[in-house]
Amino acid sequence: MELLILLKAFILGLVEGATEFLPVSSTGHLIIVGDILNFTDERSKVFKIVIQLGAILAIMWEYRERLIHTVANLHQKSAQLFVLNIGIAFIPAAVLGVLFHGDIKDLLFNPFTVSIALIVGGFAILAIERWAPPARTPTVDDMTPLQALKIGLAQSVALIPGVSRAGATILGGVVFGLSRQAATQFSFFLAIPIMFAATGYDLFKSWDLLSPADVPIFAVGFITAFFAALVAVKTLLRYVAHHDFRIFAWYRIIFGLVVLAYYW
Repeated sequence: MELLILLKAFILGLVEGATEFLPVSSTGHLIIVGDILNFTDERSKVFKIVIQLGAILAIMWEYRERLIHTVANLHQKSAQLFVLNIGIAFIPAAVLGVLFHGDIKDLLFNPFTVSIALIVGGFAILAIERWAPPARTPTVDDMTPLQALKIGLAQSVALIPGVSRAGATILGGVVFGLSRQAATQFSFFLAIPIMFAATGYDLFKSWDLLSPADVPIFAVGFITAFFAALVAVKTLLRYVAHHDFRIFAWYRIIFGLVVLAYYW
């Protein structure tokens, strides 16, 4: 039985790391795969929170030089603007998440909601790819605070499971004039404070559910999520340099329809 649980932890860690930074909704995939694996008890909810930290550490490792450089040069206007933009984009989802955290978890964390959000989000990506304005902001260093605020508002839509935080921020960035590379990188950077905040808040509220006996399970999921996210981030950056996001749109639509039919 313990081996089976460790295998489930490995699979879920792989799913988390592979999907967290793609516009396909990691939360939606975790809900669906967890349901298929029958890993849906209270312990599983804490587990899914903890393994997100593995994915976030992958981003911090990938961009460690940029993060260290920013901290070391906060006296420079470019570094101050970068931090300001991250802070501005962080606020909308953080505020709404605190206000509606309980309602979202109780009402929307189910396969039906996820499948609908996946399908609708897929069509939204197709629409954005068709009508998005030309890019006028080539890098994250060229962003304005107003663009950051707009991306932050777009990110708040991803509080609905299945929408995808990465998808909302990346495609929101494209809509508001960022290049694909800049929108993708900003989505990665923005993930650090928003996911640390969300994970910390969830852990604080679920602290009584933690048990020392769960350490091996959590460790397997955490480490797997870290390495899977590292591969996914590198792959996505190479992909967006030469392609659009339509493939993710069709994946969302097909996967959402399959899930909807399965649970129907």
